[in-house]
This record gives sequence, C-alpha cells and structure tokens, in this order.
Amino acid sequence: MCRHRSWVSVFQLQSVRHKSMCVARPPQEVYVKAGEMVVLNCQQGGYHFDHGPVIWTSENNLQMDLSKISPAEQRQMGLLCLDGSLFILTASVNHQGNYSCSQRNVSKQFWFRLTVYTTLTRELEDRTQYTMTCYTQESCTLNCPEVDIPPPNNPNFTSYDIIWNKEGESLQKVDSYFSSVEDTDHGVYTCTRTYLFDGQIYNRSYTLVLDVQPSKRILDKHPVILSPQDNETIYVDVGSPAVIKCEAEFYSDYSSLFWLSGDEFVTMNDSFPVFYNDTWENTSEGKKATANLVLKQVTENDLLINFTCKMQSISHSSFFTHTVTITLAKKDRRSHISLALFPMVMMAVMAATVIVYVKFKIEITLFLRDTLGCRRKSADLKTYDVFLMCYKSDKVPGLKACDTKWLQNVLEENFGYKLCLFEREVQPGKAVAEALLDCIEQSQSVVLVPSPVAQGLETGLLSAIHAALVERKTSLVVIKPENADEAKWDSVPEAFQLLEKTGHCVTWEGLSSLSPSSAFWKKLRYHLPPASTGSKSLPLEALPS
Repeated sequence: MCRHRSWVSVFQLQSVRHKSMCVARPPQEVYVKAGEMVVLNCQQGGYHFDHGPVIWTSENNLQMDLSKISPAEQRQMGLLCLDGSLFILTASVNHQGNYSCSQRNVSKQFWFRLTVYTTLTRELEDRTQYTMTCYTQESCTLNCPEVDIPPPNNPNFTSYDIIWNKEGESLQKVDSYFSSVEDTDHGVYTCTRTYLFDGQIYNRSYTLVLDVQPSKRILDKHPVILSPQDNETIYVDVGSPAVIKCEAEFYSDYSSLFWLSGDEFVTMNDSFPVFYNDTWENTSEGKKATANLVLKQVTENDLLINFTCKMQSISHSSFFTHTVTITLAKKDRRSHISLALFPMVMMAVMAATVIVYVKFKIEITLFLRDTLGCRRKSADLKTYDVFLMCYKSDKVPGLKACDTKWLQNVLEENFGYKLCLFEREVQPGKAVAEALLDCIEQSQSVVLVPSPVAQGLETGLLSAIHAALVERKTSLVVIKPENADEAKWDSVPEAFQLLEKTGHCVTWEGLSSLSPSSAFWKKLRYHLPPASTGSKSLPLEALPS
C-alpha cells in the first residue's frame, strides 16, 4: 500500500479500508454552486486507464459503490456514471463529500473532495475565482475556464455558446472579445456554460476577475516631435507670409507644444507679426499636436533668428522635454524650377516601379524566393511551416475530400512544406480547443479549409483562435470554395467574419486549381512563408479523379 504523509486523517483511514489500492495523488478539491452540474473526471492528472470499467465510490455516509447501482437509481440520486466520469447533474448539499474512482485491474485510486455552496464566503471567493490581466488599448479575449465539465467529444451532451455577465450589469453577451480594452472594462465577470442532456438543460458557471492595467507599449514610449527635423533649414520668400508646422505625438495628458524665437516665447496673440496657434487630436495610442508658427511677413531680420519648437510632457512621475531648432533662408529662384522638376521625375519613376510591382508582385516574390533563394528566416523557431486546419460550416459548402487531400499532398510533396495536421499530429483524447491553439503556437502560418467531413467550430473557439493569431502574429489564409454563394458566405457567424478579415482569402477554382503552376497555388504560396524543406514534383497520376 502506498502511503502519503500529507493526507488528512480521513483519507488515511480510507486508505486502510482499501488496502489493495495505491492512492495516485492527494484529493482534488472541487467547488460547485448548488443547482449546477459538475463532472468528476477519473483520468485527470496525466494518468489514463485502459478501456475497462471505472469503479466510482461515494464516501459521504457509508461507503457506496456507485458503479453497482442501476442507471435508473443513479438518476434518482442525480448522478450519472459515464465514460469513466461521474456526472452530478444538479448538485445539492446532499452530494457534498468525498468520492473515489479506480479500476479493478489497476492499483491506482483517485480521490475528490466536493464542496457544494449556496452563498459565497470570502474564503470560497478566493478558491473559486479566476483572474485575468489585460492592457488598455490592446485586444483581449476573456477565457471561460474548462474545469469539471463534460469532455468536448462526448456525444451525449450538446454544448451551447458561452454567456457572459458583468457584475452590476444586466446585459448578457456571447462575444468575449474586446478589440480595445478600456479602464471601464475592469470588473468581475461570470461565464455560464450550457449543456443539453436527455431533453434537459444543465449549467456550469465560473467567476472571472478582469484586471485592466495601463498598456505596456504606451508606458515605455516617450513623446516625439515628428517634424521638422532638428537643425533643418526652411526656405522662405522675404516679404511674403510663411507658416511652419511643428507636429508631435504625446502619450500623456500633461503635455505642451510651443515655439521659441531665440530665447523668448512666441505669443499666441495673432495681432503680433510673429505668433503661433496649436491644434490637438486623439489617436489610438495618445494625442497628436500641431503648433503652427506664423510669420505675417518674412523680414531680413527673421533670417538671423533661430526658431525652436519645444515639447514638454509629464508621465508617471517623470518629466520629458525635447526641442528642434530651425533656421530660415531665402529661396534661390534660379534653381527653383530645376529643383521642382527633380521630384516630379523621381515620382514618375517611383510610380512606374510601383505599377509594375503591383501587377507582377506574386511572380516577382516567388521568383526571388524559388530561383535566387531570397527568403527571410523566422526569428521564432516553429515546429511546422503551416497548420492545415479543416472546419465545417452549415452556411457554405466545403472542398471535396479528394481536393483537401490534394491540397495537403502538393504542399508537402511538391513545395516541401512541413504541415501540422490535426488528425495526424494531435494525440487522441486531448481537448479540441487546447489542441488547436497548440498547433497555432507551433506553426508559422494557418490555412483554414472548409470541409464537409470536419467538425464545426464554436463561436467561443473561433474568438479564441482569432485572439491567438493576433497575439502570436501568425499569418492566416482562408480557402474559399468557387461555388460559395456570397450571400451565404456573408451570413456566417460574426466571429468567423472577424477571423476571415484577419487573413488573406484565396479561391479554390476546382480543376483549374489542381496544377501546382496554377494561379491558385501562386497566390497561396505568396501568402505563406517559404517552405523549410526542399520541394519535389508530384507525378501526374497523383491528380485526384
């Protein structure tokens, strides 16, 4: 018999009662609100039983082997032994206590201590609340915990969209994604998972505390003057008016931007021959200020003065200041025409170059990559080049199974991409959401392929995938079938539309897309990173029939 000295006395007594068992770990603490569903999973903690029956025992009053009770009696007790897990469909104080699970031919035994509460005490709040930190003006997705719930592949339970509530607000919402978090989003949220079983609805809720902190990328930034450059010479016409614009970006509300004439402040009074005015506008990260230095009539004396644009900013107990100094010079009218023509010629050359590149950018990029070997190495070493993720949608048709297989073969065999395939790389039994996010983490790019034989993606999972792509800066390509009706395509869930806007869309055009030299493959490879391995041609007989 295995002994664990850290166990409390009640479990030491129970270990004596089951002398043939070896306890695998200390008891797992489980908390659930009265009236909600909770699932005790016997295969947690990295240990997996074989396919034999799992024995569940209740230690609440007298020792009771729940596995020997008929299904009808289990339902009367509000219990359900299914697929190695113990389902308590509607928890009550009568279900509170200790439970154990084991297998007849295995010496391992797992213990659970279940607490059912009706009101939350301060101690229970600390034990049941989950915390999450997001940063202002950055995207954020609330993650509802996946703890003590039915396995995602259980056919007996149908799950619905997660419903979110914020404490103090009556509005419910399904979308847990914030495109830009604000201080007002701070607070306590409740997420409720809903399941349909045997014609009845069962719920499981969790409490999540969202802590909103100031954006890291803004706190680390200093204000900057965008223009003009320091010691820049501004050419003006003597006797004519002139306006010199000074632009700056600030990340603090306590900031100023003004002009100096020599060592003296320039006034904002427009009755003076030299004055300035300013304008301010909000940006996504802070504020942009413009201070216009106005000379009603440039004089020879103005050419002898150094004008200075100065900014000051106070942020987080630190003071920051920066200046740029300019001088005025008289325009040379003789070279004015020739100098004006030079930018026009340069603009014409640049425009022609841009037109050629835009028209042939895909061919140029693939030529440089394949022929000359020009490719950029990824800074973060990934296990796979591409994650080929198939999904099912009731709104749009999917690619044929043979076309999906052909897509996989050409990427691997013809172009040398190292693919991550869900059904091949992911170990059986792993949670779908966790497995998908792991594949995204390990891949440089994701290709989303509609398939009639794949599994559907829930709204919450689509939002989590979108957040993972944005956070890891992983490129995304969405394969669109040629016969996809635009009206139906536009009616797909909002979470999928957001995911589609994140990536590039490439249309599969049936037979004309089979050839590796077709426009489909050129466009797809253009949006994908270079393959990590060499390529080789597929035989013509490998074409799908």
